[in-house]
Amino acid sequence: MTSRAHIAMFSIAAHGHVNPSLEVIRELVARGHRVTYAIPPVFAEKVAQTGAEVKPWTSTLPSPDDDPEAWGTTLLDNVEPFLDDAIQALPQLIAAYEGDEPDLVLHDIASYPGRVLAHRWGVPAISLSPAMVAWEGYEEEVAEPLWAEPRKTERGRAYYARFRAWLEENGITLHPDAFGGRPDRSIVLIPKALQPHADRVDERVYSFVGPCQGDRGSEGGWQRPAGAEKVALVSLGSAFTKQPDFYRECVKAFGDLPGWHLVLSVGKHVDPAVLGEVPATVEVRSWVPQLAVLRQADLFVTHAGAGGSQEGLATATPMIAVPQAADQFGNAETLRGLGVARCLATEEATGEALREAALALVDDPEVARRLKEIQAQTVQEGGTRRAADLIEAELAARRG
Repeated sequence: MTSRAHIAMFSIAAHGHVNPSLEVIRELVARGHRVTYAIPPVFAEKVAQTGAEVKPWTSTLPSPDDDPEAWGTTLLDNVEPFLDDAIQALPQLIAAYEGDEPDLVLHDIASYPGRVLAHRWGVPAISLSPAMVAWEGYEEEVAEPLWAEPRKTERGRAYYARFRAWLEENGITLHPDAFGGRPDRSIVLIPKALQPHADRVDERVYSFVGPCQGDRGSEGGWQRPAGAEKVALVSLGSAFTKQPDFYRECVKAFGDLPGWHLVLSVGKHVDPAVLGEVPATVEVRSWVPQLAVLRQADLFVTHAGAGGSQEGLATATPMIAVPQAADQFGNAETLRGLGVARCLATEEATGEALREAALALVDDPEVARRLKEIQAQTVQEGGTRRAADLIEAELAARRG
């Protein structure tokens, strides 16, 4: 048993960044460590349920309840808010931890202050990644082409200059790209099967532990209706859910399909009334206990976010991937390459196309075989317990 330590976790107020870490935090608390978790108040209650002490701070990022259009449309629109938020958050977090510095820092990939604070305090930092990580060659193959045009603009140059200046003020000489994308140590909370070019990932830095899901009992349950021969779940996650036309196509695809029951999660930005009258076999909700539904579902229509993708794999559920943004396009292609999903662009996801893909997937024994194989591999990666073991090993190495 590693002796009791103070471990500090830093994240942002987004479901896809907080949820993957919660079971790891719960396990560390159960092992006797004092864990503090710096998070904006909107997630305070959820974090407190793990037994961690909440260190609240005020964020300037769009909240989980905001319209996704608040994030803008360009690459710089997407990244500038994270830097702005980090710069204004750092003084708050320095004050919150004054005289209470931790022995080790855990931080989400989007929490720049976490890594800065670890450097200031001279303690180890471990990134908890809820999504794919960089491989050898990532910069040349992905990052440089992506940033080629924005870097030529005055706005892009100003972004990098501001980022560099902030890092240098805090004694960090790394380039912003390396600071944000190349941690010294990382625990990856997705299955290795979801990682592109996994054979080129440096396993001295990155340890894949797979999903750390827990029982999710606090989210409530779900009961498969009597007489439902097949169940399809449709969910575009928590951010990019403002897609009423797509939901209407889902109703067309499954609403009159004999023996099928559709669970349609439309998020907070779509009024179910805009879907019109739906059949009794269609259940429309603003939110569902996703894992509980997936454990009983035959098909998952997903945006292919990292969280949803790995839940589909963990429950061995065939998927139709309809990506909306960011890493979802890459995840969708990875799922397709694994032989467990079909991919459709949003504009191609008509009722007819969705139905055709669904029937092909659920009746394919090879898809079922691949899912069971990947599910077994994922279990072997160790999940929550292995993540906590690796964190304790870093503590022991520091103290040794």
